Amino acid sequence: MTTAPFGARLRAAMDARGPLCVGIDPHASLLAEWGLGDDVAGLERFTRTVVDALAGRVAVLKPQSAFFERFGSRGIAVLERAVADARSAGALVLMDAKRGDIGSTMGAYAAAYLDPGSPLFSDAVTVSPYLGFGSLRPALDTARASGAGVFALALTSNPEGAEVQHAVRADGTSVAASVLASLKAENAAEAAEGRLGSFGAVVGATLGTAASRAGAELTIDGPLLAPGIGAQGATPADLPGVFGAAVRNVVPSVSRGVLRHGPDAASLVEAAARMADEVRAVAE
Repeated sequence: MTTAPFGARLRAAMDARGPLCVGIDPHASLLAEWGLGDDVAGLERFTRTVVDALAGRVAVLKPQSAFFERFGSRGIAVLERAVADARSAGALVLMDAKRGDIGSTMGAYAAAYLDPGSPLFSDAVTVSPYLGFGSLRPALDTARASGAGVFALALTSNPEGAEVQHAVRADGTSVAASVLASLKAENAAEAAEGRLGSFGAVVGATLGTAASRAGAELTIDGPLLAPGIGAQGATPADLPGVFGAAVRNVVPSVSRGVLRHGPDAASLVEAAARMADEVRAVAE
């Protein structure tokens, strides 16, 4: 069976479930807030609770790989099960791995997250383009072949990001603008058919006018993952001011703003539904 491209599946999920991505970030302080130990048992309980509560309701779940990797192979086993269970329940899984390398190593990362035969196969993965956008080619090609997606870091919300992302290239464009333009080119074929592209950018919801200051065009014909909603200070009401005409393609990402309502499953569901409604109200 042929898998529909990620962009088309993402648009359908957002239309049906609301435009929201919920991060699964089991860091030590949040495990403690839930009354769980900072160990594999706590990790598994936390992850299973989030997946069971939300995978059948939200458009996207975004596990942060690092918080599972820190527990070694047993943590990765928890991550593998979470990915499989979330996808089985209908959520799209965006693996937040931020991988970036060259050649065969980038190809191995692509195989890990974007090859349907991998136990960590996800609907999309985050990548870093700062070894040159061309270094992402193995991930882009693997994603295209498998109907998966890629989100490249473009304008991140951390203050240190500007020293690279706002830097001006020899041709007068900023690095961020170049990344966004390259993503738009990757989306051209899907855009020509009137579909949302499968290659997206990570643009912080807290950035205000940073995109315009960097000379960056956000209408890339693909999705825009917008972290920073909730604990980092941004609200759904900020999205039109940051993204302008591209706001309909924004996938706001919230973690603690939902997860702090656990471990009660009903409270998690209520928090996610409320956030999705707030986003839908400003995106339509």
